[in-house]
Amino acid sequence: MANLLFDESTSNAESSRGYGWWFSGDTFEKSAFEERTPQRRSLTYRLNSHPGRLTIIYFLALITISTTLLSLPISTQQGQKSSFSTAFFTAVSALSTCGISVVNTTEHWTMFGQVVLIFCVQLGGLGVMTFASLIALAVNHHLKAMQRLLAASELGTNKLSEIRGVLHVVLMTTFTIETITFISLFPGLWSVNKGNIGKTLWESLFFAVMSYNNCGFTPDGAGLYVNNWAVGMPILVSAFCGTLGFPVILNIFRTARAHKSPKHWSLHTKITLIMTFTIVLISLIWFLAVEWDNPRLFKDVDIDTRMRRAMVAAVMPRSSGFDLSWVPDVKECTKVFMSIVMFIGGGSTSTAGGIRVTTLAVILLVCKAAFTGHTDVNAFHKRIPSHAIMTAISITTSCIALVFGASIALMLVTDSSFSHAMFDTCSAFGLGGYTVGVANADNPASLYILAAAMVVGRLGPMTLAYAVSRPKEVEVVRYPEGQIVVG
Repeated sequence: MANLLFDESTSNAESSRGYGWWFSGDTFEKSAFEERTPQRRSLTYRLNSHPGRLTIIYFLALITISTTLLSLPISTQQGQKSSFSTAFFTAVSALSTCGISVVNTTEHWTMFGQVVLIFCVQLGGLGVMTFASLIALAVNHHLKAMQRLLAASELGTNKLSEIRGVLHVVLMTTFTIETITFISLFPGLWSVNKGNIGKTLWESLFFAVMSYNNCGFTPDGAGLYVNNWAVGMPILVSAFCGTLGFPVILNIFRTARAHKSPKHWSLHTKITLIMTFTIVLISLIWFLAVEWDNPRLFKDVDIDTRMRRAMVAAVMPRSSGFDLSWVPDVKECTKVFMSIVMFIGGGSTSTAGGIRVTTLAVILLVCKAAFTGHTDVNAFHKRIPSHAIMTAISITTSCIALVFGASIALMLVTDSSFSHAMFDTCSAFGLGGYTVGVANADNPASLYILAAAMVVGRLGPMTLAYAVSRPKEVEVVRYPEGQIVVG
């Protein structure tokens, strides 16, 4: 969940005439007057006026429905049985687009159960705030002022009147990329399945949805298809696009359509891309240098295959979670490194989790300013507003406390080592999808702890903070320097 920070570029200031142009009438004044009026409000009004709580209720309702469906006998293969903790954990893992699984997806869930997983992942990937906004549009035929502010912040747009259009763009972008991935996967899976058209169509659809939404569930159980480059490349590219976030994809598309160079990208887009490529490059170098002699990753392979597998290992652990076979056999230092990468996560408002790369960028820029004796925090000759800095620091601090607390709790209930507990906790919070075995179906307590971390990672700490706080009068702040979305 991003912060409530909006800016208005100087090029648009004259035509927009401020936020009054985006709203007809004195919307904020009327909203403030209604809040001060001591009259009884209906439950619907209270939810609509507090979208943070509406979002959480929506997410909890999806968890309830999904858990119920996965608990039905029709969802499990003959001879298999799903306990409540297994069904609940799998539902949360799918809706949060995490992908950690405590059972074999192919052997445990029937076709009906796997269809439920696809729908859960799709709804989670499209975003809790996105669907909450769509529900409000369908019920009320318009978004209230506070809902527009939160939705605009979540989707990374500045003009509040663009929310309805951005929601359409989000849906079109998602389904377009998934369709392209589906078509790209078909030839490779056709070869893997030796011409079985039905199985190829199903697995292409399954991987297309899971890869873009960065969820580690796989139709082949172990995810080993990723090692086939005809299958692995489309999955890799789709997963990478999913980690960038809707604001970045939208900004790149609009800039390209206007035939403008990358220097016209927004501050948020520039920082997201730089941080993303930096983390991937560092991860690639790490796996090649530290795990060069790892037989599970690079056993009897040539240089090309070694580079390809290193690239998969560098990109996938950020949030995807495909191919779990090699994870338990890496060195302890690599597990710690992967925990840090998963804790950072992907871009803001993306299908990835974690504190987000923009939050890390702001923290690093603050450190740079402090060490060099500067009072202002700048990036690309634009000042980072103090509100964004405070949000980044508060998110990072609270998430570190959450991860350490959950890791200690896992150590108490599972007797696992700190590195393993930290790995699974960071994977759950960062929606990484990998596990070293701490999450166990025979230990329900461990499942509930990790499920709680997934919920926070999917909703975001800012959404939870808004949910428990009292609705306040909206204050619109204009920053001509630029905008960066954190959290």
